[in-house]
Amino acid sequence: MVESTAPWPLIGVTACRVKTEAHAYQRVTEKYVTVVTDEIGGCPVLIPALEAGIDPEVLVARLDGILLTGSPSNVDPRHYQGTPTENPDDHDPARDAVTLPLIRAAVLAGVPVLGLCRGFQEMNVAFGGSLLQRIHDDVARLDHRMRRDVPFDWKYRKAHPIALTPGGVLDGLAGAGPHLVNSLHGQGVDRPGERVRVEATAPDGIVEAISIAGAAGFTLGVQWHPEWPRPAAGIDRAIFQAFGAAVRDRAAGHRPAAAAE
Repeated sequence: MVESTAPWPLIGVTACRVKTEAHAYQRVTEKYVTVVTDEIGGCPVLIPALEAGIDPEVLVARLDGILLTGSPSNVDPRHYQGTPTENPDDHDPARDAVTLPLIRAAVLAGVPVLGLCRGFQEMNVAFGGSLLQRIHDDVARLDHRMRRDVPFDWKYRKAHPIALTPGGVLDGLAGAGPHLVNSLHGQGVDRPGERVRVEATAPDGIVEAISIAGAAGFTLGVQWHPEWPRPAAGIDRAIFQAFGAAVRDRAAGHRPAAAAE
């Protein structure tokens, strides 16, 4: 656990809405909550996924950082003119209603943002990008999906190397490498959105990390899952250290100038 004598910054952690026959409920895997305390040194505050959305200005005015979590659900393809899917349960429209405007507001306001897996994809869609909906259907690509034929701990083992964009944000944080990452996703970035910069790619060309050009604060998204296993090491640890430094700086009142829309 990160130790500090200063008050812990408040870090919003996005949740998902799960529908049942009775009441819907909000869900977030605990590893995303504990990574805030263990690796970042912040106080996690859950951001619920509500169908009516949440005023993003209220959130960015009070939070020192935002962690966009992974999820079993995918961004609804209607947000990027994608192919409709047969099963509506694949999506979480309530989460989309909260996260997509929140990402844009946070980047404009200089609130540090870190997106993981679905959160990484949300960042691209929020800025007008599109997604590959079934990477594994392309025989020229790796199968990036989580393995279901291995014990739990093996699912998060390193799966492939990544190549960092020279001179990029991630390159500046982690250095030349080599860097290996895990892989537990079926979708990925297709067309990068406006202002979206590619920070890393897999051997088959799939985008593995992005940043937002002109962001007023720290803004990074990664397709893999650096939050597990623990303790974070290598490039994963570098990412959480950089995000932690940014949210502590925000909490201390060091507000960067707002970016142009």
